Amino acid sequence: MFVPGQYREPDGSWMVDIVRQNPLALLVTDGPTGDVPFATHLPVIPESRMTGNWPDDLSGVTLLGHMNRANPHWQKLENGASALLVFTGPHAYVSPTVYQTTPAAPTWNFTSVHVHGTLTKIDSRVRTLAVVMATVRAFEAEFGAGWDMAGSIEHFLRILPGVGAFQFTITKADGMFKLSQEQPPQVQERVRTDFAERDSTLHRDTADLMSRLPEPKPAVTLTQFPACL
Repeated sequence: MFVPGQYREPDGSWMVDIVRQNPLALLVTDGPTGDVPFATHLPVIPESRMTGNWPDDLSGVTLLGHMNRANPHWQKLENGASALLVFTGPHAYVSPTVYQTTPAAPTWNFTSVHVHGTLTKIDSRVRTLAVVMATVRAFEAEFGAGWDMAGSIEHFLRILPGVGAFQFTITKADGMFKLSQEQPPQVQERVRTDFAERDSTLHRDTADLMSRLPEPKPAVTLTQFPACL
């Protein structure tokens, strides 16, 4: 992923937050003919041992995911093959009306993390069930209403033959945090304020991230330096 310097994460914890808070990822691997890749949206969770602080660059972090075995993508996955997981964070359209200046151009503020790694299929029925149950526990705790899966384990076992689980170990990551950093401070603040006042959750979440950006450094002018002979 091409990331201009001004849009790199202020600190590594931003990439960690995007991955952990936006678990619906896009898995991308080589396609059947090597030209058009396979791409499948699927949920991922951290492996149980990944409970402490993650490294800022995400290297060595292990994620678990699953997909439908009927998906041709699953049939083509190879153990140890390189793969890419794409995570999308808060994003929102920026109208030039917010800039209060002319000329101007519209744009889109967005956040994204691309993680590269190696993928290993999980063939064990027991481990596949463990991935499914761990996924339920993680998402019910974070996004659900405390649903108890105890009464549905038999159902899980019936559908398990159609579930393909995998382990993904991250080798490197790139984060893109395009949040109006190219604009003067006063324009950045207008965009952030506009987003914060919207009804859209995506706009407000983007505003929250913008509020975490470090203060822009003031421009240096020649008048700030003494004249030299």
